[in-house]
Amino acid sequence: MPAYLDNAATTPMRPEAVEAMLPFLSDRFGNPSGAHAVSREARKALDDARDTVAHHLGARPAEIVFTGSGTEADNLAVLGGAAARPGPTVCSAIEHHAVLHACDALGDNRVVAVDAAGVIDLDRLAALLDPTVSVVSVMLANNEVGTIEPLAEVAALVRELAPQAVLHTDAVQAFSWLDVAALAAPADLVAVSAHKFGGPKGVGALVVRQGVTVRPIIHGGGQERDRRSGTHNVAGIVAMAAAMHATVESRDATVDRVRALRDRLADGLVAGVPGCTETGNRATKIAGNCHLSFDGVESEELLVLLDAAGVYASAGSACASGAVDPSHVLAAMGMTRAQAVGSLRLSLGAGTTDADVDLALDVVPAAVARLRTG
Repeated sequence: MPAYLDNAATTPMRPEAVEAMLPFLSDRFGNPSGAHAVSREARKALDDARDTVAHHLGARPAEIVFTGSGTEADNLAVLGGAAARPGPTVCSAIEHHAVLHACDALGDNRVVAVDAAGVIDLDRLAALLDPTVSVVSVMLANNEVGTIEPLAEVAALVRELAPQAVLHTDAVQAFSWLDVAALAAPADLVAVSAHKFGGPKGVGALVVRQGVTVRPIIHGGGQERDRRSGTHNVAGIVAMAAAMHATVESRDATVDRVRALRDRLADGLVAGVPGCTETGNRATKIAGNCHLSFDGVESEELLVLLDAAGVYASAGSACASGAVDPSHVLAAMGMTRAQAVGSLRLSLGAGTTDADVDLALDVVPAAVARLRTG
C-alpha cells in the first residue's frame, strides 16, 4: 500500500464528515437564505454547524464567518481588517502566501524576521509596532516546517505597542494538532480551513471577535452579517463541523500516536541517510511535521522517485517558470539555497500508520542514494 505523507497539503475526509455532507448533496438541497420549509431545513443545519464550529474555536456563533477557503479567510482578515482601520500591516517572514501577498497588496507591510527554528523574533516585532499599525498577522503553526509561534507573547506586544491594531492568526495548519480555542484566544481574527483536518475542500471559517470590524471583500447579498456575501456551501459547512468535532474528540490520542511515528521517521532518516538534517526544533513543532534537508539532492527529482515507489510527499521549495526557487520560509530561517532545494516535507496525519513510516524509511534512503550516484 502507498504511504500518503502529504497531510499538510490536504487530508482525507473523515467518515463523519462524508456522512454529514451527503444528505445536503441530494434531497436536503435548500438555500438557507430562503423562507420556505426546504430553506428552513438548510438554515437549521447551517445554524447547528455554526454552533459546533464556534464551540471548537472558542468563539460565539455570531463571531463565525464562513468562507470558501482558508486563503479567503486570511484575505478577509488582512484586507478587511486594514480597510476598517487604515495603516501599515505587520506579519512574520514565514506566513503563508495568503497572508504575505494580501499584506503586500496593501503596499505598506513590515516583515518580522524569525530565528533558525522559524520562531518569530519578538524584539524585532516590538521594534516594528507603533500606534499606526492596522493589522498584525502571525500564524499559529507554520505550513512548511511546523513551527508553533508564541502567540500569547505576540498578543501582549501588540496590545501594548499597537493598541489600534487587530491581531490575526492563520490557524489552518494548527487545528489537527493544537487546542486552537485556547492558544488562539488572544487573537482578534482566527482562520481555519476544513480540508486540513478531515473536512472537504472549498470551505473555511474566520473568527471575528465581538467588537472587531472587518470590511467585506466579497459583495452581494449580505450573508454572514454583511461580512461575506454568497450562497452558503451548506454541505461543506456541515461536513466541516462534523470533521472539527471528530478531530477534537480524538486529538489528544492522535497527537501522542503521530508524534511517536514522526519521531521514529525523522530519527530513522537522519541516522540512516548521510547528509540528512532535520529542519527546526521538534520541541516547538506540531506533531505531524517531519521536515528534512538532504545534501547533494534536488527535492523535485527526489519526489519523482518517491512517487514512483508509493511515498507521497512534498518539497520545501516551489517550482516557478522552470526554475526551483527556495522556499521563502526556509530562506527566512537562514537556509542556504543548496539546503533549501534539497528539502523534503513528510507530513503525517490522523490516518498515518506504522506501515507508512516503514515504507518511507525503506524508500527515501534508497531514492537519495540513487540520485547521489547519478
